[in-house]
Amino acid sequence: MRIHYLSHVPFEQLGAMEAWFRQRDMEINHSLLFRGDSLPAPEDLDVLVVMGGPMGADDDALFPWMAAEKALIKACIAQGKKVLGICLGAQLIARVLGAEVSTNDEKEVGWFPVYPTTAGKDDSIGKLFAPHATVLHWHGDTFALPKGAVHLLESKGCRNQAFRYGDHVLALQFHLELEHNNAADLCEACPEDLTEGEWVEDKARLLGDEQRFDDAKQLLGRVLGAFLGQGIN
Repeated sequence: MRIHYLSHVPFEQLGAMEAWFRQRDMEINHSLLFRGDSLPAPEDLDVLVVMGGPMGADDDALFPWMAAEKALIKACIAQGKKVLGICLGAQLIARVLGAEVSTNDEKEVGWFPVYPTTAGKDDSIGKLFAPHATVLHWHGDTFALPKGAVHLLESKGCRNQAFRYGDHVLALQFHLELEHNNAADLCEACPEDLTEGEWVEDKARLLGDEQRFDDAKQLLGRVLGAFLGQGIN
């Protein structure tokens, strides 16, 4: 299986996903868009992973690669490729499917639970989070649900946390892939996000419990297995 991931900033990489892919002998390639890397053709990949970043999903005028990136995402979806979006990646997927991306009512940064929706409880991925799972959030924007998408997860701070579009597209607003060192890098890169708020944790609390990162990694493996058909471990 050929994995190709799109990275928008140096501090948003595959994280724990990389080891999971390599343990299954998957081929990994990437486009570091912040460095000017070219994009692949859809036929050159089996799975497109779209990572996060601090930019907005409609910032095409600020980032000259964004329009082409959206075109690639749209083409991969149309051709039935597996497409996984995380945070900004999820918002970009929603956008190319015709849904709005806007500022969330509350910024959500830290470890907070997500809950399966009614549809999510019966979904092969949504039910992995039952009755709830505490995950790491880092976002100020949110996506609307595209027409035809299945709403999988919600939180108290943000209603739309995950959706599935068909069996080949999965959008996650939160981060299961961040390991402790990745989260520390994110804290250093974006300290302005660690402001006071109902759904914002400070750096010490966000990084203080390493067991949360281990739990997230285990859940990540189950989600990837269910999505990519590679078992549950």
